[in-house]
Amino acid sequence: MRIVVLSRSKTLHSTRRLMQEARALGVECLIVNPLRCQLSVGKEGPQICIMGKNLEGVDVVVPRIGTSITEYGLLVVRHFEHMGVPVVNPSDAILNSRNKFRALQTCSAKGLAVPLSVMGRSSSDLPNNMRLIGRFPMIMKLLQGAQGIGVMLGHDRSSVESVVSTMLEMDKDLVLQEFIKEASGTDVRVLVVGGKVVAAMRRNAKKGEFRANVHRGGFGERISRLPKSYERLALASAKALGLEIAGVDLLESSVGPLLLEVNSSPGFEELEKATK
Repeated sequence: MRIVVLSRSKTLHSTRRLMQEARALGVECLIVNPLRCQLSVGKEGPQICIMGKNLEGVDVVVPRIGTSITEYGLLVVRHFEHMGVPVVNPSDAILNSRNKFRALQTCSAKGLAVPLSVMGRSSSDLPNNMRLIGRFPMIMKLLQGAQGIGVMLGHDRSSVESVVSTMLEMDKDLVLQEFIKEASGTDVRVLVVGGKVVAAMRRNAKKGEFRANVHRGGFGERISRLPKSYERLALASAKALGLEIAGVDLLESSVGPLLLEVNSSPGFEELEKATK
């Protein structure tokens, strides 16, 4: 078997670990930078070349597409799909998860619990959007982002107005979201693979930070037994978005778990540390 992992660097922990485990199983594993893939269509059908050579004989593709290369990365993933190569996490599923509001739309339509979230394109609608959220502080987040980048906390009306108006002037859309006070500084990361929960941890923010992302200084701790309600929500969220591999982030609220977001290329270095 020949696996291609689409990743920009062999040194990234998750990419390196996938390669190690594949080789331990006797599986050939190629790390391919999606930005080096030359895509072509024509009478010969879809083809992918790397440094002038056709990439052939691929049995399965595992995309590890970063947010900064979403557009071209998804074209590469879709090209493999058109070539008939099985892809773990298809392009449409990645696209659905990559847009944070679209992911919430999709999961909410399936009856899954999400925080109250509001999106508007006009600054004149902002006062009503804030009224819908109902209280400060409130979360402001860009539609795309990872590792906590683009997620801000607005403590009052003036700070929210300032950030939102600036982002709209830069043609950046923002989602307003209720702040779950009891979950401040923590969330639960659940790793779903093939319709099963394979690992989970609680992420804790560093002192003075409301974001629990590891790249913002947070750290993970083992969850000895994930409650069934959290497991059901994580599995249903991944299924709703069509993801075979997903890092599902859940908030621990007073009314039960709430879906925060879903990552289609989840890192798992901290998860391995917390659960070993």
